[in-house]
Amino acid sequence: MGNDKKTPITINDKEYMVEDLTPEQQTMLNHINDLDRKLSSARFNLDQLAIGREAFINMLAKSVVSETEVEAEA
Repeated sequence: MGNDKKTPITINDKEYMVEDLTPEQQTMLNHINDLDRKLSSARFNLDQLAIGREAFINMLAKSVVSETEVEAEA
């Protein structure tokens, strides 16, 4: 008794078994999965960059306001 469990995937609302795909089709699927991971990582990095940029904008604005207040007091 071997492990006969197959991995289902859905393409255009039809179910296929990964193991029944041709090697070329499996390679395409691997590319799709890898690209999905890269897109997810890129979105994550973009979120970090946008939030980091916003934090620096806020820090700069606060710094400028603080400097202006110090100059006004002088």
